[in-house]
Amino acid sequence: MAQKKGQRGATSVAADDSEVVARVPLQAVLLADSFNLKFRPITLERPKVLLPLANVPMIEYTLAWLDSVGVEEVFVFCCSHSQQVKDYLKESEWMKPSSRFSITTIESHDAISAGDALRVIYEKSVIRGDFVLISGDTISNMNLTQALHEHKERRKKDPLAVMTMIIKHSKPSNLTHQTRLGTDELLMAIDPQTKELMFYEDKVNPSQRIISIDKALLANNTWVYLHNDKQDCYIDICSPEVLSLFMDNFDYQHLRRHFVKGLLVDDIMGYKIFTHEIHSSYAARIDNFRSYGTISKDILQRWAYPLVPDFEYFGISSKVKLDRQGVYKAPDVVQSRSARIGAITLIGSGTTIGNHTVISNSVVGRDCIIGNNVCIDGCYIWDNVIIEDDCRLNHAIVCDGVHLSAGVVLEPGVILSFKVEVGRLITIPAYSKVSLRPQPSIQDSDEELEYADASSAVIESPSITSMVSNRNAESTPNYSAHEVDISGVGYIWSTYEGEHEEEWRHSIAPIPEAKLAELSHAYHEEPDLPYLDMNDFLVSGELKPDSESTGFDDGDGGEYGDSADFDKEVEATFHRALTGVNQETVILEINSLRLSCNKSHADCAGALFFSVMELGLEAPHSSNSELYQNIAKEINKWKDLLKHYLKSVDEEIEVILKFEEICLETATGLAPLFSIILSYLYEKDLLSEDAILSWASEKEGADESDKIFVKQSESFITWLKEASEEEDEDNGDE
Repeated sequence: MAQKKGQRGATSVAADDSEVVARVPLQAVLLADSFNLKFRPITLERPKVLLPLANVPMIEYTLAWLDSVGVEEVFVFCCSHSQQVKDYLKESEWMKPSSRFSITTIESHDAISAGDALRVIYEKSVIRGDFVLISGDTISNMNLTQALHEHKERRKKDPLAVMTMIIKHSKPSNLTHQTRLGTDELLMAIDPQTKELMFYEDKVNPSQRIISIDKALLANNTWVYLHNDKQDCYIDICSPEVLSLFMDNFDYQHLRRHFVKGLLVDDIMGYKIFTHEIHSSYAARIDNFRSYGTISKDILQRWAYPLVPDFEYFGISSKVKLDRQGVYKAPDVVQSRSARIGAITLIGSGTTIGNHTVISNSVVGRDCIIGNNVCIDGCYIWDNVIIEDDCRLNHAIVCDGVHLSAGVVLEPGVILSFKVEVGRLITIPAYSKVSLRPQPSIQDSDEELEYADASSAVIESPSITSMVSNRNAESTPNYSAHEVDISGVGYIWSTYEGEHEEEWRHSIAPIPEAKLAELSHAYHEEPDLPYLDMNDFLVSGELKPDSESTGFDDGDGGEYGDSADFDKEVEATFHRALTGVNQETVILEINSLRLSCNKSHADCAGALFFSVMELGLEAPHSSNSELYQNIAKEINKWKDLLKHYLKSVDEEIEVILKFEEICLETATGLAPLFSIILSYLYEKDLLSEDAILSWASEKEGADESDKIFVKQSESFITWLKEASEEEDEDNGDE
């Protein structure tokens, strides 16, 4: 938490008088417009920054972070739906006298890009020093102190160092060439000594397998690292010169594609951009529907702490309580006794849930009415939604005021915008987008154009009713028309040429199994060539075997971050199995993760074992005996899934090592039970005699502190050795 206003950034007594006089408050520019089309049709009616994320408007997370890092003045730039943004801020806690920073809104109806927005900011002459540039759809819990200090120190030595970009480790999938946020693979060349950014490419064509780099890149640098495993957090520390540069060049529209790339190739002015990599902190931007789902899950799984549903940080948040298995519920939720709430789920205030309804892996907003025998998995249900009996919702977004009549089915990837009504027994096909607004005819490929005017030309879109009428005319239903209400209110938006095939890339739904299988097949069919392996290139671009002057690098702490991300992804996938997803699907998804993260079966085995042990730990227990029973129950339940990744001694040893790690670091209460659980794993054929004896043998030369569990299991290990010797003798007698 930041200090009170007036205490922030207080200059030490030892500071020079000139520094005291020169001190300016830390300022921030928050862009409340994303300047892209990716959240249509929803953003035709409400600005993206006011869309709920875990039942809290996105902009609240950004403002909360700015408050925590000591920002004193925030300038919120509004363009699309500017009045909604201004009205929201006016009534928010941030505009009250008790707020620890000031907010000033700056409005423009002419800006169509981030570049235009920054030119307007420049003309207002409000920025007096270094400032934080961020968009209102960014979530972070990082401490900015070190990055800000590095930026200021560089500026003292080199006035041309105008910007510091925050980045973090994020390895893209080898299959999709996307990150877990649904963003494209990013290539960055960074000087390993100075952290200066030398090259930036966010539009990599994976099919080409090579990239062109200007040989002048290394003219003044002996070597740089080329990374394909970094995520741009879209948090920048900028000098005032950045605004001047936008004024001097009206071609700068997009922050990265135009401005950053433009500075990197400008040999005349010599301005420089640097990077600051975070490791244990969280920072991510909601760029598309997939990242919306991913970041929502991250918040529920507390990776963005303290920005979590049960933390009283937001003035508008209710008293949400955290239960076991990551279930959050407001105290006034009315839940039928027969209803089940699964893992990683949030239920908002005033919502009622009917008999035999199952909700898992989802967020449900405030004042929703959910009927009987409803199944909701992986969905985001916003406020005041009515879902009648027997509905099935699978990985969909349902906006405020939507009404689903009985028996409605939403297939994966469906988006229902505000106040859409769907009649009885209607199935909305996968990836459909439905809105009360007809689809605008303007679909510019340039991301700078966000929202079409409501009065602009529209595409003739089918309504829900006409879709169902046509479907019924082509088939022979087993019920008469008057028995089923097929009415609905809303237009089904069509996809433009070439878009349908790519819907899965940015969808809220998981990538379809068939698509994963197709990508996996294509991946293994490709020639065995290193993708973008810059180890083979000289400065001139000529091939040079054995050169180590450039190459991919994980950076400091990269291996840890990679492993942590992988374990988290496996855990989330495993939790889906708890909600009824079949094990074959879970195995397919974990295999895809394994390929995309370049992990082994042993890594999968360790991550899965950790998830299973967590279930046993979370179950109620008041003694070691009860804890053991809980653990044994979960191991027995999931042994077949674990066995799929325990096909060699090495993989079994990885599980034992993971078990040691859990007992020492994560759940020390398990330590006294190590030997008995080890024996149980052997009994259930999850661990072999060879694996346990090899593990014990490897520990013989270790420090005493590393032999704790070997000694605890000494009697069991001795028994295994004796049994093995007896078996050898018997075989010898034969």
